[in-house]
Amino acid sequence: MIDSVSPDQPNPRGRPKDPAKRTAILKAATALFLKHGFTGTSMDAVAKQAGVSKLTVYSHFSDKETLFSSAIETTCHNLLPMPIFALEPHLSIRATLTKIGLAFLQLIHTPKVVELQRLMTSQATQDPAMSQLFFEAGPQRTVTAMENLVRKGNNIGLLQADNPKQAAENFFSLLQGCEHMRVMIGCNAPMTASEAKPHAEQVVDMFLRAYGKEKE
Repeated sequence: MIDSVSPDQPNPRGRPKDPAKRTAILKAATALFLKHGFTGTSMDAVAKQAGVSKLTVYSHFSDKETLFSSAIETTCHNLLPMPIFALEPHLSIRATLTKIGLAFLQLIHTPKVVELQRLMTSQATQDPAMSQLFFEAGPQRTVTAMENLVRKGNNIGLLQADNPKQAAENFFSLLQGCEHMRVMIGCNAPMTASEAKPHAEQVVDMFLRAYGKEKE
């Protein structure tokens, strides 16, 4: 075990948390949630797989719900970091949207994410609370970031969307299309990079026809 502190002994007040242990806990939790689901994964099992004490797990994550949400957020952030939604002065709105589109397609076609989405679909009726946690930590977080980008685009004259939330959802819906359903049910393999690029560019064209202004 990496951490030999007894579960009965509280951490000293103000003791800094070890980021390496946090990473190990998140990695272990993600693997276990994918294999056993939310209900079938215990904090004891996460601690054992991460090589830390149960106390250490609770010192980083107050409960299993927080751990699950953090695992989803980390998985998404590694492939679709929030800074990607910034409107940078040196990039056109077209280039920014294309960059986001390509990163999103990579995210949803990553084997771990496909596996996670399949798990969520299979357990949706059995554990709706887990489904809500997943949606808020992953998809909702992404849509909100895109909605904020659209609002900023409106404010500086790059976009004209009366309903930024709907525009953001439309963008991701166009990117997924029917192809994502084919991937999810195993009819098609995930998109390759060469397939994703023209698809993302086409989606950006459609999005800018609907919400763009002449000056990009």
